[in-house]
Amino acid sequence: MRSIARGLGLASAAMALTALTALAGSGVAGAAPSGTESLYAPSALVLAITAGDDPDEGTALRAVTLVCAPRPSGTHPAPAAACAELRAADAMFDTITMPATGVRCSKEWDPMTVTADGVWNGRRVAYTHTFGNPCAMRHGSGALFRF
Repeated sequence: MRSIARGLGLASAAMALTALTALAGSGVAGAAPSGTESLYAPSALVLAITAGDDPDEGTALRAVTLVCAPRPSGTHPAPAAACAELRAADAMFDTITMPATGVRCSKEWDPMTVTADGVWNGRRVAYTHTFGNPCAMRHGSGALFRF
């Protein structure tokens, strides 16, 4: 009985040592970013435009990436303008997607949904907004969703 318990203890110790060795060799300890990039809270989003009022069921028309820290970049056509708009609105997406005043659009129901998923200043972001039609989206989405 004693030899079985001792054998299990040695086997557990051997597995723990193997796991630690594997972690040390995989570079996990050096996974933190180096240089000036580690000074910034992450701000990276995936922005999408979907035809329809449900982004999960609609037809995805376009999607881009937007990185705002340490400097604007990504596949967004105007990352500096989009990042400036987000900073000015303190990432309050409802402020950015507010309908413009004085703009005339038809009242047709042809919904367009915009989404933003990712991280802004280190906190998780998930935003969805549906415009009544493409005209309303064009005049109410600012630089952020103009792609």
